[in-house]
Amino acid sequence: MIFVDGFPPTLSRKFPVFLASFLIGLREGLEASLIIGILLAYVTRIDRSDVKRKIWWGVSIAIALSVAIGAFFTFGRYALSFVAQEAIGGTMSLIAVGMVTWMVFWMMRTASGLKGELQRGVDQALAIGTGWAIFWLAFATVAREGIETTLMLWGWAGSPIALLGAVTGILIAAGIGIALNRGMLRINLRVFFAWTGAFLIIVAAGILAYGIHDLQEAAILPGPFSGHPITPTDLRTGEVLTGFDGPFWLAAFPFGWAFNVEDAIAPASALAAFLKGTVGFVPQMTWLEVTAWACYMGITMPRFLREVWAQRKAAKAREAASTSTSETSQLATTSATPTSTKENNE
Repeated sequence: MIFVDGFPPTLSRKFPVFLASFLIGLREGLEASLIIGILLAYVTRIDRSDVKRKIWWGVSIAIALSVAIGAFFTFGRYALSFVAQEAIGGTMSLIAVGMVTWMVFWMMRTASGLKGELQRGVDQALAIGTGWAIFWLAFATVAREGIETTLMLWGWAGSPIALLGAVTGILIAAGIGIALNRGMLRINLRVFFAWTGAFLIIVAAGILAYGIHDLQEAAILPGPFSGHPITPTDLRTGEVLTGFDGPFWLAAFPFGWAFNVEDAIAPASALAAFLKGTVGFVPQMTWLEVTAWACYMGITMPRFLREVWAQRKAAKAREAASTSTSETSQLATTSATPTSTKENNE
């Protein structure tokens, strides 16, 4: 048997897809499990275990809704025309990019105070009286993560290995969430969300490029599939211009092909699968795809890294303040001890 990089050829092509979908499922699943764990722990602490059933109802219905949406997107697409499939796929990809970007920044900014924010939400929900408001709190939390995961995995709809990766990640995330809430495991969530957030931004850039390509194939956005006169073509051969070739500099920009390296990287190769599953690269991409990818990464990643740095500085400041307060308290206690002893002797 021929092996590629130590793996059988089929496995080497599927592993990147499995890894990417696994990390997506792990990240999204852990967010949901942490939030639900906090809700359950808090209602137990305030002696309102009677609403736990409503929380679990919210979780169950949200999971069912996410599965139903995933099934609809997977099987319903086959009843649509090619143009309709590409139009819907491209639109959902853009929505997924927006949701992922918002969630990554929201989690980075609120992770340290998430517990307090959720507890205030529970107090407000229980103040209504019936307790059903907490059902909607749990439902919205899990449904948001489930729908976000479904949209992110749209590009791999129908791929069993992608589904396996996502389910594996979600199950492991559930186990980690249970272990964290029971005190059996401790991880630095700030570091975890920083690394996975950076990964999701890279994945989101690829999803954005993928969505642009779909919309170009559906002729909603101009590109190589639009035809003359929108598409830049070679007047002699009729082929779409690629890269920097053409009668003048950047003649192929912005509606032609940016590059075509299919001769060097076969579209069905393990390397192509790895690059598509991680950074969204495919051997042939349009200028509009590449431009959108570069703009998204150039704007979003630096802002995210600044946010990570700011959160790191804030965490160090809190640790320093906590240490200073502890030392001051110990010093005050030590200073007070002789006086107390003297007074007792008198």
